[in-house]
Amino acid sequence: MPTDTDFSGKTVLVVGGSSGIGNGIAQAFRARGGNVHVWGTRASADEYDPMDGSDLTGLGYSCVDVGDPDAIAAAVLPFPSLDVLILCQGTVVYKRGEFERAGWDRVMAVNLDSLMHCARKFRPQLAESRGAIVIVSSISGLKANIGNPAYAASKAGAISLTKSLGQAFAADGIRVNGLAPGLVDTKLTKVTTAHPQRLEGALTAIPQRRMGTPEDMAGAAIFLASPLASYVTGHTLVVDGGLSL
Repeated sequence: MPTDTDFSGKTVLVVGGSSGIGNGIAQAFRARGGNVHVWGTRASADEYDPMDGSDLTGLGYSCVDVGDPDAIAAAVLPFPSLDVLILCQGTVVYKRGEFERAGWDRVMAVNLDSLMHCARKFRPQLAESRGAIVIVSSISGLKANIGNPAYAASKAGAISLTKSLGQAFAADGIRVNGLAPGLVDTKLTKVTTAHPQRLEGALTAIPQRRMGTPEDMAGAAIFLASPLASYVTGHTLVVDGGLSL
C-alpha cells in the first residue's frame, strides 16, 4: 500500500543535484520510487567523483549553468510533466571575494536569481500536476556572515522568495516551501570541515554536537514535497541541529 512518502510514478528535478545536499535529496527521492533528473555544472555525469559525495546512480543528468538565465531558458525539459522541483543550486566565494563585483554578481546569480528563473520556467508543468517546489537556502540567511556577504544576502533572499512564491503560486495548486540547512559536510563547507580545529569550534556551537548530513536534509525535503505537508505553504524549515538557537 503506498505511503505518503512514496513517490512512485512521480517526476522530480533536482537543480544542483550532482553532489552534496542536492545529491542526497535526489537519491532519497529515487529510493522512494521517484523518476529523478539532476542538473549540474560538468559536461557529463561521468566527470563526477564519488569521493566528492556524488552518486549519480539511477539519475538522469544535464549540464546547465544556472548562473546564466539564457542557459536555464534553453534547457530541455527532462520529463513530459513535473511533480517536484528541488532548487538546491549554490556557490560561495571565499577570501573576501564576495566584496568584489565579480564575486558578488556570480553568487547572487546562482544562489538567488536562478531560483526565480527556474521557478518561472517550470511553473506550467507544476501547475498541471499540482506539484511542489522546495528551495534550499541556509541559516546564513538568518544572520550576518562577516566573510561572505553575497552568500548570506542571497540566502536571505531565498527565504523571502519562498514566502512570495508560496503566496503567488498557491492559486495554481503549487506548494512552495524551503529548508535552511546548518553545517553540512559538503564541498562548500570544506573550509571548515577539513580543518580539525575549526570543525571542533563549529561543533561546540551546535546543540546536537554533530554536523548535518545530506540525508538529514533529504528527510526534510521529502516531507515538504509529500502529502504530509499538504497544508504547508511559504515556510522555510530550519534543519541545523539547533545551531541557530
